[in-house]
Amino acid sequence: MTRLVLAVARDTEERILEPLLERGHDVLARLGLLDDVAEVIARTNPDALIADGDVMTEDLLSHCDDFGCRVVAVCSDETQRRHIARLGLREHVDVGASIAQLEASLAGPDLGSGREEASRGVVTAVWGPAGAPGRTTIAISLAAELAELGARVCLIDADTWSASIAQMLGMLDESPGFAAACRLAGQGALTHDELDRISERYPVSQGTLSVLTGLTRSSRWPELTQSRVTDTIEMCRHWADHVVIDTGLSLESDEEISSDLFAPRRNAATLAALRASDRVLAIGRADPIGISRYLRSHVDLLDVVAGIPVHTVMNRVRSGPVGLAAVSQITSTLQRFGGIDKPTLIGHDERAADAALLEGRVLREVSPRSPVVASVRGLARAMMPEADVPATRRERRARSARSRSTRAWHVSGRATSSP
Repeated sequence: MTRLVLAVARDTEERILEPLLERGHDVLARLGLLDDVAEVIARTNPDALIADGDVMTEDLLSHCDDFGCRVVAVCSDETQRRHIARLGLREHVDVGASIAQLEASLAGPDLGSGREEASRGVVTAVWGPAGAPGRTTIAISLAAELAELGARVCLIDADTWSASIAQMLGMLDESPGFAAACRLAGQGALTHDELDRISERYPVSQGTLSVLTGLTRSSRWPELTQSRVTDTIEMCRHWADHVVIDTGLSLESDEEISSDLFAPRRNAATLAALRASDRVLAIGRADPIGISRYLRSHVDLLDVVAGIPVHTVMNRVRSGPVGLAAVSQITSTLQRFGGIDKPTLIGHDERAADAALLEGRVLREVSPRSPVVASVRGLARAMMPEADVPATRRERRARSARSRSTRAWHVSGRATSSP
């Protein structure tokens, strides 16, 4: 039995009310156009709300989440369906849906379904300070390279300031997948089947690349609370072999002391993602200003992650702003002023980056021989278990040559020892 509140048109209410009652559901309230839905939810504390699509708002969804009330929208036209998609609400039915379909949406996903959760994937957070060091580009390229190595990869856009993965991959971002996943996690309803449903697939030739797109408007950041983000990442860890998270840039956490009352924190998603990760790729821009910003922020990052391995990646390396022997100068500067050894240096390839942005595709597709692709591929191969990494063409040629040499030696040995 489900305790329900109805906020639907009169025709819809007359069609579904009696069948719902006959099936044992308890209708606590039947609301009209002028009724305050949020106030009724707070007063009756129902299990679920069935409402017309045009009734739903961001504030009402957030209010229902706070009271643990599941929401099912009834959509009468394409405009309402688009409105519901923009809100990130995946539970909706058409106005003519059967009672069985409505009950299936009310019941939610089967929490016992999905793949076995014995395996745990590896979570990699990609972070970088202010100054556009190329954090999102590296996160996308890393996820694509891991997928091309045969892994099942989940790419998450957890940036509450300037989410952009959907646009960079040419995806429709009407419905933010990560916000939808966090909402389901807050209700205890996030499963592998739900992740399959709300994620966007990016085509790769080998493995699987699933994308949980970011917020369509930065003003929606209160939806990504720390507990929801942590629970979502943990579920994704069991759903994919590798989870790559594009985080926000700010590491500040002092919003909660600006008031006597505890309030949501805009940077909570970034901090939660960093602390839930197994490793952090810290991206810096390889010019004097970028290196200075990185070194100042690197200290704060180490305090936040508290022992989680951090690997430094200096992006857009070129001699113009640094001078001759740019690689040597950057490496020595990082070691001298930050105690950072063995950073990964990625060359500057503006033409390839512009082509990828223009076509809405990953770098490896528009410029497979780019030095950026080669460097990120090296990072991806280092993250994969050695037994799971397919041999490169050069390695296959070397093995073939060694095999031919061995066979020739054996043949020559047999010929020499024959009488």
